[in-house]
Amino acid sequence: MWDGQELNERCAVSFAEIPLSGRIRAIVRQAWGVELGGDARRLYGGEESAAYHVNDTSGAGSPRAVVVRVGPHWRTSEEAEWCHAVARCAARGGLAEAVVPLRTPEGRTVVRAEGRPVSLWPYVEGGWAGETDARQAERAARLLARLHRALSGAVVPGRPVVADLTVGLRGEVAYAHPALRDPELDAWLAAFSRGARREHPLHGDYYHGNLLVDAHGRLVAVLDWDEALVAPPEVELAGAALEFSGEFGDDWAACRRFVDAYLAEGGTVEELDDTDMAQLMRHRLRREAAAYTSAVARGVSHDAEDIDYHERRMAAFASLRP
Repeated sequence: MWDGQELNERCAVSFAEIPLSGRIRAIVRQAWGVELGGDARRLYGGEESAAYHVNDTSGAGSPRAVVVRVGPHWRTSEEAEWCHAVARCAARGGLAEAVVPLRTPEGRTVVRAEGRPVSLWPYVEGGWAGETDARQAERAARLLARLHRALSGAVVPGRPVVADLTVGLRGEVAYAHPALRDPELDAWLAAFSRGARREHPLHGDYYHGNLLVDAHGRLVAVLDWDEALVAPPEVELAGAALEFSGEFGDDWAACRRFVDAYLAEGGTVEELDDTDMAQLMRHRLRREAAAYTSAVARGVSHDAEDIDYHERRMAAFASLRP
């Protein structure tokens, strides 16, 4: 993984500032029997959570590299455990790249420390996948197809907390912001949900920042299952095509290539035409924009970069309308 210092100098992105405190180290030792020795290296990424690469020195022989992940206060342990269960389902379904958390002797994957959910993971060496590299995009599409196949038969209980991406999928949400109101999209989403061929667990946040590649460019890990959900797989396929095809779907040919590579690999989506793809992309953009406008209403301030990004997202929401 990349370390934070190196890449923070290359990318002006805000990440959660959560230190790996002595109290968290003690909780990890009590829960997992892991002694976190030496300095902790903050791993790059994490707008809500912070991940640290640390050596486990509790065993005999060479230290074992592990990752301690510390989440936000508002995420419940029940939600995190549910998402971790989806990751385990993917691994059991044959997806070797699915990184799953380590369990405590009692079988838990989450403990609370300083009011935050804390989990322990194996460390996987690698760097971020390229978001606009054509070869990486094709590999990511084919990996997504295998991920969906691995999860297609998984049976999970209801998600303890509603996933944001499922909100409005049935056209049931009345958006307060005028620019987000689109009755035609609402009607389309309702019809799409009624006619969906299948639903199964999904990763929920499939983009380059949650994939790792090795030194040879091979995708070796799928990380961060915090947004896992159950929905029609077309929802995730369209969102992933958006992520790997320019910033906001501005390279439509690349979007189409991503989907076609997924279909060729035999994912659980049988077909996705341009209209369906555009409308599901717009659903994702609208949910992200709704979160932004809600934050503004709560008094959260944003810098110029955040505002510009939001304005471009809103422009894409309008321009992708079929």
